[in-house]
Amino acid sequence: MKRIVLTGGGTAGHVTPNIALIPRLRDLGYEICYIGSHNGIEKDLISRLGIEYYGISTGKLRRYFDLKNFTDPFRVLYGYKEARDLLKRLKPDIVFSKGGFVSVPVVNAAAMAHIPVITHESDMTPGLANRLAAHAATVICCNFPETASSLPKEKAVITGTPIRKDLLHGDPAAGRSFTGLTQDKPVILIIGGSQGAASVNQNMRQILPQILPDFQVIHLCGKGKAEPSLNQTEGYVQYEYIQDELPDLFAMTDLVVSRAGANAICEICALAKPNLLIPLPRTQSRGDQILNARSYEKQGFSMVMEEEEITPDALLAAIRRLYENRNQYIEKMKESAMGDSVEIILSLIEKYRKGG
Repeated sequence: MKRIVLTGGGTAGHVTPNIALIPRLRDLGYEICYIGSHNGIEKDLISRLGIEYYGISTGKLRRYFDLKNFTDPFRVLYGYKEARDLLKRLKPDIVFSKGGFVSVPVVNAAAMAHIPVITHESDMTPGLANRLAAHAATVICCNFPETASSLPKEKAVITGTPIRKDLLHGDPAAGRSFTGLTQDKPVILIIGGSQGAASVNQNMRQILPQILPDFQVIHLCGKGKAEPSLNQTEGYVQYEYIQDELPDLFAMTDLVVSRAGANAICEICALAKPNLLIPLPRTQSRGDQILNARSYEKQGFSMVMEEEEITPDALLAAIRRLYENRNQYIEKMKESAMGDSVEIILSLIEKYRKGG
C-alpha cells in the first residue's frame, strides 16, 4: 500500500489544505499518517478524522523578546530526532507539508532520509517555516503567480490552494437549523481565524445595535473570545470555532468579514461570497495578509480595510457599502475560474512518490 505523511500546524490555515487532500488520497489507496505538534490545533482537527496522528516537539521564531526564544531551538532539534525516528518507522513514500514550525523538522528529516517532499505555500510571500524547508523540498506548490518568482525556478509549481469539496456543498436550511437564524434578513459571517481577532471582535460587537435591524450575524470569534453577555441577543450567534457545520454556515451567508489568510480567502473566492478583508497588521505578522488582501482587491474580489483604519463607524459603513455592491464582487469571483488544486497536487504526489 502507498503511504504518505502529512504535516503542518500551528493554525487552522496550516491544516485545512491537508484535510482537503485526505478524501482523494484515500480514494487513491494511500495509508495516511500525520505528524504535528503535541498540543496544537492540528491534533484535534486530524484526530477526529480517524487519521493516525503523531506529536513531536516544536518551537517557533517570535518577532518579539521571549525567554522561549532561547529554549525553542533545542525543542526543534529534539523534534528533528523524533521526526527522523518516526519516518524511519513509518517508511512513507512521500511527505506533504503545509507549513508551520512543526513541519520544519519533519521536512528536513525526510530529505535526509531521501524521502520525496512536497511543500505548499499559500501566501504571496513564503513564510519562514517554508523558507527553512525550501532546500529540502522536491516540489514547492504555491497559490499566487507572484510567489513563484521568489522560489527556486526548478521547484516552483502554481497549484492554488486545496479546498475541501464539502465546503462547496453546504445546506442553508441546515445552517439555519444549527444557528437558529431565519431567512428574513441577510447574514454576515465574521471570521477572525482560529486565533480570533480582538479588534474585529470588539468593533463588530460595538455596532451590533446598528447592524441587527438589517442583518443577522454569525460570529466565529476564536478560542476563549466569546462574550457571554451577548448569548441571548436576537439575530446574533457566536462560536469559538466551527468545523463540521462550516459548509452550511457559508451556504446561508450573504457577506463575509474575514482576516486575509490565504486559505480563508481562497475558500471565500471559490464560494463567491462578497467579502471585507481585514488583514493582520505588520506589527503582528510579516505582512503577508496585507499582500494577499491587496491582490484580491486589485482583482475585484474583495474590499479591504486595514487594522489601523478600523473604527465602529468605518466598519459599519464598509459593511453597508459591501452589501450594496455585492453583485459586482460575486461576478468577479465567478469569472476567476480557479483550477482544481486538489487534483493538481495529487498528480504531483503520484509523480514524485517513491515508486511513482
